[in-house]
Amino acid sequence: MEGNCRNPFLHVCSSSSFLLLWIFIGLNWAEGAAGSQQGIPLSVVKLWASAFGGEIKSISAKYSGSQLLQKELWSITAPRSGANSSSENSPVRISSRISPKSSAACLWEESGGARGGPRKYGESVQTAFRKRLQAQNPGSSCPEKYKEPEKSVRVEEIDGVKVVKNLAVKMEEMFRKKAEATRRLVEAAEEAHHQHEENPDLQYEYFNAVLINEVDEEGNNVELGGEFILEPNDHFNNLSVNLSLSVVQVPTNMYNKDPDIVNGVYWSEALNKVFVENFERDPTLIWQYFGSAKGFFRQYPGVKWHPDEHGVIGFDCRNRKWYIQAATSPKDVVILVDVSGSMKGLRLTIARQTVSSILDTLGDDDFFNIIAYNQEIHYVEPCLNGTLVRADRTNKDHFREHLDKLFAKGIGLLGEALTEAFTILSDFNQTGHGSLCSQAIMLVTDGATKMYDDVFEKYNWPERKVRIFPYLIGRESAFADNLKWMACANKGYFSQISTLADVQENVMRYLHVMSRPKVIDHEHDTVWTEAYVDSALTHAHKLNEKSGPSLTTTVAMPVFSTKNETKNQGILLGVVGTDIPLQELMKLIPKHMLGIHGYAFAITNNGYILTHPDLRPLYQEGQKRRKASYSSVDLSEVEWEDKDDILRNAMVNRRTGTFSMEVKRTVDRGRRVLKMHNDYYYTDIKGTPFSVGVALSRGHGKYFFRGNVSTDAGLRDLEQPDVALADEWTYCNTEEKHEHRHLSQIQAIKLFMTGRKSHFKCDRELIQEVLFDAVVTAPLKNYWNSLALNKSENPDKGVEIAFLGTRTGLSRTKQFVPTDQLSNQDFLTAEDKEGVFNADHFPLWYKRAAEQVPGTFVYSIPFSTALENKSVVLASTAIQLLDDRKSPIVAAVGLQMKLEYFQRKFWTACRQCTALDGKCSISCDTEDINCYLIDNNGFILVTEEQSQTGLFFGEVEGAVMNKLLQMGCFKRITLYDYQALCREYAGSSDSARTLSDPFSMVKWLLTELVIFLLEFNLYSWWNVDLSVRAQRSRGKTMMVPCDTEYPAFVSERTIKETTGNIECDGCIRSFVIQQIPSSNLFMVVVDNKCDCSRIPPVTMDPIEIIYNESLKCDRLKLQKDRKKPESCHPFHPEENAMECGSASRLSSHLAVNLLPLVAATISR
Repeated sequence: MEGNCRNPFLHVCSSSSFLLLWIFIGLNWAEGAAGSQQGIPLSVVKLWASAFGGEIKSISAKYSGSQLLQKELWSITAPRSGANSSSENSPVRISSRISPKSSAACLWEESGGARGGPRKYGESVQTAFRKRLQAQNPGSSCPEKYKEPEKSVRVEEIDGVKVVKNLAVKMEEMFRKKAEATRRLVEAAEEAHHQHEENPDLQYEYFNAVLINEVDEEGNNVELGGEFILEPNDHFNNLSVNLSLSVVQVPTNMYNKDPDIVNGVYWSEALNKVFVENFERDPTLIWQYFGSAKGFFRQYPGVKWHPDEHGVIGFDCRNRKWYIQAATSPKDVVILVDVSGSMKGLRLTIARQTVSSILDTLGDDDFFNIIAYNQEIHYVEPCLNGTLVRADRTNKDHFREHLDKLFAKGIGLLGEALTEAFTILSDFNQTGHGSLCSQAIMLVTDGATKMYDDVFEKYNWPERKVRIFPYLIGRESAFADNLKWMACANKGYFSQISTLADVQENVMRYLHVMSRPKVIDHEHDTVWTEAYVDSALTHAHKLNEKSGPSLTTTVAMPVFSTKNETKNQGILLGVVGTDIPLQELMKLIPKHMLGIHGYAFAITNNGYILTHPDLRPLYQEGQKRRKASYSSVDLSEVEWEDKDDILRNAMVNRRTGTFSMEVKRTVDRGRRVLKMHNDYYYTDIKGTPFSVGVALSRGHGKYFFRGNVSTDAGLRDLEQPDVALADEWTYCNTEEKHEHRHLSQIQAIKLFMTGRKSHFKCDRELIQEVLFDAVVTAPLKNYWNSLALNKSENPDKGVEIAFLGTRTGLSRTKQFVPTDQLSNQDFLTAEDKEGVFNADHFPLWYKRAAEQVPGTFVYSIPFSTALENKSVVLASTAIQLLDDRKSPIVAAVGLQMKLEYFQRKFWTACRQCTALDGKCSISCDTEDINCYLIDNNGFILVTEEQSQTGLFFGEVEGAVMNKLLQMGCFKRITLYDYQALCREYAGSSDSARTLSDPFSMVKWLLTELVIFLLEFNLYSWWNVDLSVRAQRSRGKTMMVPCDTEYPAFVSERTIKETTGNIECDGCIRSFVIQQIPSSNLFMVVVDNKCDCSRIPPVTMDPIEIIYNESLKCDRLKLQKDRKKPESCHPFHPEENAMECGSASRLSSHLAVNLLPLVAATISR
């Protein structure tokens, strides 16, 4: 019946089933005869589907051992007479008649023992149980001879509040240890500096990170190099390191024997001892370091650094977020840029670079805006007139793009610009938004004709709450005195920037001024960064590209001069820090308690994700490239169903509570979707700006069960060679002691449970459940082995692997073919990230099986990292503890089979027919019809055209897919991706500009070239982010952040079968869709008599969400809730404001060398 999807009429056979069978065959024959004239006979398709379903279910159940394991679980959890097996938080007791193992042995005896092969699936499992029991208990036989005391399996509802609070305590403890290590570094550094007397003539040889182990042409160690022992260490990304000493890195544009640097390196040598002691106390520590205010960077353990292809290392510790956040308090900043006519040419270029460098020094707790001025006020982003925005990566990049559009003309009216800046800062502060702490105006100009004391008197005196930082661009010093006076009169700092090479060093000076109040207060505020990857550090260390960059958070503290004579100067010596890989944080997550779809996540005080399974920091994964805005992904962008930000805002404000909502979770790289109801539990992590939450899915995800077996039996089965535990789960903490690092988790469990290492920090409850799982699943080993040894089984090696996973991260595997003959060798390895237990998710085959109807299999072709893997099919099914809706899913089993083997079974089934004469009315072998096998998400597993395997059905048969959507057989689910990247053509209208007078063009080019060569500095050129420069090249495409909308498709659960007709230009095309029993598959048969190519395909391609200008503006202005840092040091009454800067030296050897060229050019 066309028009809607329907369920088949179900029959229950009686004693007259034989007669009914003949009637059924007759009806089928009649329907087939009619179908040959009217369309595709439904009964034939139903027969094919039934034949294939029965065959593939038999293979899947047989080789996976699913029925055996399910039967075994039900046998050991069978309730006593009258017990309510589904009651919550009540024990489901094993019958007092026998123990679990005894039950298996007796079932074996009752079924006929070892005579011949197993009579049915399941008996070989009992055989394995019985043999082990007989070996342990000679003379034991049946129940009456070896009754054991009752054991129980308790089903419990997971207490989400308790889980999240316990997790928060563990995270707090870990963070506290890192903070204590950092504080010890602060104390050692300040004491070492206090004892040190500055010596401008000090000569000191230190280990330079770039020069260590380098030799000259004669084979001698270079200066500041020397022999430095390095050994590979897996704790430090397999880098070769020195665990006894640190190294010192000096930026390429700095002289590594500068007296200030040599003195700083000398006294900071005292940190080596503390570095080593910290690592001995806490072996989970990784990089520890001291970033000096003078520019050098001391890092432990010692490691060799490698320059880029230009011989440059662009790393400067002073513009890292951890340094800036620790050195200064949160701030509101207005940047004023002079775009009057005198700023043309290189001056405007230097001004742009200066503004960009200032933006680099702003962090997520800072707010800013940029105003360009000449005779008028121009907001660089007109939409943000009169307000400030958060200095996150996205906003800063947005403003950088607008900087390229600045051009110089007219005269500069600085008074109006200063007035506008003061007004913005005052008005924004009164809204309660922003940093609510320090305020500053950055002035980038080539001069000021007066001091504008009337403006300062009106808006800033006498409190001087807004600091002024003038940057004089160019070599002219005529207006230097006016600008320096502004700085000194407003607690700021004056700098002159003559070349691009001067930019970074001069910009950094303002940070020392902003840090003065904190230094004088002697407040060692502990700061924590958001999740980030330090790209410069990664490249310098030449990390293994295969491993990819890892996300990290840093705990940092400032280091002050404690000398009495410098107290009111507020001298910042630098910042110490310790990195914490977020992978270490994830090891604390009790994944087994969160269920198959549950997860934990953490966010910062600004709502940005610290860790979340849906955070995707990389794109083009083969190249491990970071997304531009990966560190500022807001929680609302992944939990996007929470339209009102209820969850986000509660966590940002550090509340403890619960929340629930319907969600759509994508799996399999976004190609599939699971709909569920999540309950969220959240609380704050004390001592940090972070909050943590857990999500539990309702239904089986809210329940857990605890089993109990003897330790000896559990350990014996756990140590079998086919058993593995989740690599990223922590059963025992083996990293707290150096001597335990070599232990595997199974080895550590054995030492702990046998009492030989009782001091280990282990999760005893989790281990007890692992031992239970090991015992219950142990018989599968013998069962799989018996299948492998039976030469009559699997003769063509179509089934390659059988596998099992349990809710405790335990897995078992059995290969039926040698490893080198596997069609997909990545499966169940670390390369197959979605196919194994990870810190933040269960395997994909486990998750999908859990949402399938119990007792049925889910089949799919796995999508590999790059292209679809079209060589294998995976089948998996879930194992429930009880036959009950709320029963926990305790395991999943499955197999990997060759795609060719799977397809052959399908085509064989499609050659059957019900016709009495044996002649089928239709056949998939003819060109009259197309036969497809698709899964519940619409992906093709079998088709006559091999190139279509793995494709979405709508791309191949758009007309049919459209009809299935109209009929409700499939549903389109709209999803959103707020971490997407879109290709953008980086063209520019500037490239079309020409100069009408060719001689003027030549003169202009020569003038600009001479000025450029005069001011040019190789380091400043190389120090620019080359990847960004390349992406911004005109005429190139680049990947830019964007929001997208894309569809996913899922079949209606009640669909069994239906027919349909499609009208194509007057031609009627018919099709039949039939569910494959006990699976997630559907057979689709489509006739070929009509050309429906004019009907467009149904694709899964994402569509960029285009925001109009009004919406773009609203999104920029949006001020989401945030929790400002508790510490604030905007000014101090003892501060020495007369330390306010001086003009830089104007000489340059490059200028002298180029003077003849300048003179020659001018004379022409």
